[in-house]
Amino acid sequence: MTLPDPQFGEKLITLMAALVLVLQIAMAGHRWLVTNIRIFALQSFLLAAIAATIAWFNHAPHLYLPALLTLALKGVIVPRLLERVVERVGIRQEIEPLINQPLSALLAGGLTLLGYVVAESFQRPEGSPSPESLGRNTLAVAISLFLIGFFMMINRRKAVTQVLGLLSLENGLFLAAISLTYGFPLIVDLGVFFDVLIAVMVLGILVHRIREAFDSMDVSKLDRLRG
Repeated sequence: MTLPDPQFGEKLITLMAALVLVLQIAMAGHRWLVTNIRIFALQSFLLAAIAATIAWFNHAPHLYLPALLTLALKGVIVPRLLERVVERVGIRQEIEPLINQPLSALLAGGLTLLGYVVAESFQRPEGSPSPESLGRNTLAVAISLFLIGFFMMINRRKAVTQVLGLLSLENGLFLAAISLTYGFPLIVDLGVFFDVLIAVMVLGILVHRIREAFDSMDVSKLDRLRG
């Protein structure tokens, strides 16, 4: 039986990681909520594909479960829940972010550059690609996802886009875990995915309550609750 070519696997993972990063920058510069949700779903699909590719080339079947959970939970279930929230509250776009869309995209690009600078200090020169080294070059993308997700949480006023920022941040942690350590232990994976699902459900309820109380999803309006 012919073994998979690690060089092909490395190119495939690099391509998918680049697409993940492009989608993250697009999400940071886009204001339509449903479009951002679908961008997140596509990004999660690519992350699941990266995990499955690493599992295939390294004969690591334990990575297929995180890939399947990512595809099902963050690629299908969570986006559907968020789209239902958007349909229920009737607000389709982010109108007043703290920083406008063009500048947000530019700052996301700057955070990407920062991610590559930070990751460079962790990179070690390696020879020819091997199954064990697949995904190691995606650390910069993982750091960039974390930074841009954190930026989205700060910059956006709508609760749904803040949730997407939190989920994007978690995607960065997932990519770092998959690429560097080939996944957390199973119990940790299950706990993280369960926490993500519960967090999205709770935040969905919170968004609905904010909408009922203030006729808006702008979380800055919660300042009015201070006595």
